[in-house]
Amino acid sequence: MKARVHIMLKNGVLDPQGEAVRHALGTLGFNGVNGVRQGKVIELDLADGTTEASVKDMCEKLLANTVIESYTIELT
Repeated sequence: MKARVHIMLKNGVLDPQGEAVRHALGTLGFNGVNGVRQGKVIELDLADGTTEASVKDMCEKLLANTVIESYTIELT
């Protein structure tokens, strides 16, 4: 089984990387972009029997900084 964890900054948390991307897009002539939020994706190749609860525990303890980031888990 595989898990894909999508991690994004929570609303209200400043995103300087996203702002840099928005600015760069404007410089390249893509003027229709009003905002960018940048995140990360972590793909896990899991052993048989690993539960979604275990992946959530991984996120809470290491993969995401839950004070400023939210995450979603996609199992495949």
